[in-house]
Amino acid sequence: MNLENIEAFVFINHYGSFNKAAEVLYLSQPSVTARIQSLERELNCKVFDRMGKQIQITEEGRRFLPYAQQILMTYQKGKLHTNQKKSLPEELRIGSTLSVSNYIIPDLLPRLKDRFPKTHFKLITGTTDEIIHKVINKEADIGFIRNVSHPNLQSVKFFEDPIRLYVYEGHPFLTGARPTIEDIAAQPLVFFECGALDWLRIHRIFGNLEGPPNIQFLVDNSETAKKLVIQKAGISFLPSQSVQQEIRDGKLIPIKLPDTEGISLQTNLISCHGKNALFFSAITEFSKELAARKEGLTASAR
Repeated sequence: MNLENIEAFVFINHYGSFNKAAEVLYLSQPSVTARIQSLERELNCKVFDRMGKQIQITEEGRRFLPYAQQILMTYQKGKLHTNQKKSLPEELRIGSTLSVSNYIIPDLLPRLKDRFPKTHFKLITGTTDEIIHKVINKEADIGFIRNVSHPNLQSVKFFEDPIRLYVYEGHPFLTGARPTIEDIAAQPLVFFECGALDWLRIHRIFGNLEGPPNIQFLVDNSETAKKLVIQKAGISFLPSQSVQQEIRDGKLIPIKLPDTEGISLQTNLISCHGKNALFFSAITEFSKELAARKEGLTASAR
């Protein structure tokens, strides 16, 4: 059965006119009429009753219509799927900051592989500036960076990771009244310093105190910071995404503080303008899952 004949049938039924269907299909009316006649011969029945300039779908045509619509829809989906697959790269190079590489990429890559099984994935880890440079110079296709904009790149928010105070199991803050900033400043602190502006806001919560906070360890790696806390060397402000497993295991416990509400690290997804739209869409779907996890972590905060 000729697909063009089916297309003409569906369009005539939709517009209620041979003339209108011919106009939309960029055909002459005789060509559309010929297609319907050919379809009727194939089906061995009339699909339209013609009454002057008026047409009416027949009972046989009405029974065939949902199958014709499904055939066209399946064809269009298959065509779109085929064209998308042709446009996909054999390898997608992903630039990522260390924190995203450690805590988000291991969950993201299997999902991308399921969605794009023909594509291989290469991960490149670096600082935000390094990843921006690589994407601009086409050494990476997409990148995950801190909240930085660049005129040569499209950038969308991927994820916001709340920064909270975490203590170890059995810490005195887990009993009694909520600790004050003075109480926190007096505790041995492990300060994870990553250079983002939001970390400056953490520093500022101690700004009105008479003396500086009791920072015993200053580190630039969240893995080191949280292990020091687990070993009871101090307490620390950490991104929530980095401590999910430790929270589940009961090794780290979040302390809710009004002074730190709204402080978070924002990760953006970047690429050159107009590139990798399919991957952008798939990754955006995954970002919704991360947002849901964030809500769960917020609810678990004391």
